[in-house]
Amino acid sequence: MAEEEGVSSEAVSGPIRRVLFISAGASHSVALLSGNVVCSWGRGEDGQLGHGDAEDRLLPTQISALDDHEITSVTCGADHTTAFSESRMQVYSWGWGDFGRLGHGNSSDLFTPQPIKALLGLQIRQIACGDSHCLAVTMEGEVQSWGRNQNGQLGLGSTEDSLVPQRINAFQGISVKMVAAGAEHTAAVTDDGELYGWGWGRYGNLGLGDKNDRLVPQKVSSVEAEKMVMVACGWRHTISVSSSGGLYTYGWSKYGQLGHGDFEDHLVPHRLEALGEHFISQVTF
Repeated sequence: MAEEEGVSSEAVSGPIRRVLFISAGASHSVALLSGNVVCSWGRGEDGQLGHGDAEDRLLPTQISALDDHEITSVTCGADHTTAFSESRMQVYSWGWGDFGRLGHGNSSDLFTPQPIKALLGLQIRQIACGDSHCLAVTMEGEVQSWGRNQNGQLGLGSTEDSLVPQRINAFQGISVKMVAAGAEHTAAVTDDGELYGWGWGRYGNLGLGDKNDRLVPQKVSSVEAEKMVMVACGWRHTISVSSSGGLYTYGWSKYGQLGHGDFEDHLVPHRLEALGEHFISQVTF
């Protein structure tokens, strides 16, 4: 069969495949293709490509260890990767293991995907990975977090790293729709449209009106009049989208990344007036 354009023969060949899911880390990328194919490329020094070695890949290369696993989503951290199989109800992780970011109970690197035992049997709605921490939202709206926690970004009420996933008890009785992870902070939107922030807050990136860290999720009260439907985190800033299509940004603005026409940090969400006449339906980093 003819080789698919732009994909290495070592990786994906045969019929044209649709790209279903993509994610990018610090210097590697992963894609989920139709036909239950997961491929990765870029830097492989810490095993984040999942091919069983530490070699870089210059072209998308199929991760054979995930063949027939019916993967439904893939998510990259800075130097590690996760994948979820809906049919097997299993999350897999691999790559750089420092701070327990792989969720296997240790800090060892992994060069091929391994199942996270603590998440076995949970139906996952979404996974988010920051620089060195991860979170998983279940279909029931519970949130599990693991990895680095020096600024409270796991939301567990402490600054101790967690080598395995733990449930965020602060969301007891609250159904979370989605989470987003920055370098060292985290944000969430609930099914009721409430916005939360926790972790590193030095630049106002939690949206709570100050520069303090938070060890547990705190509701962003300044946007209570708006129902939020989506949130995304950059390294030190955050973006949320309301049900009315408004886009709000807050946090670090050294490079104008908040989009307000200046370099001023914002400690609470500010509506992006430059897009005031546009309806925003999706935003990603």
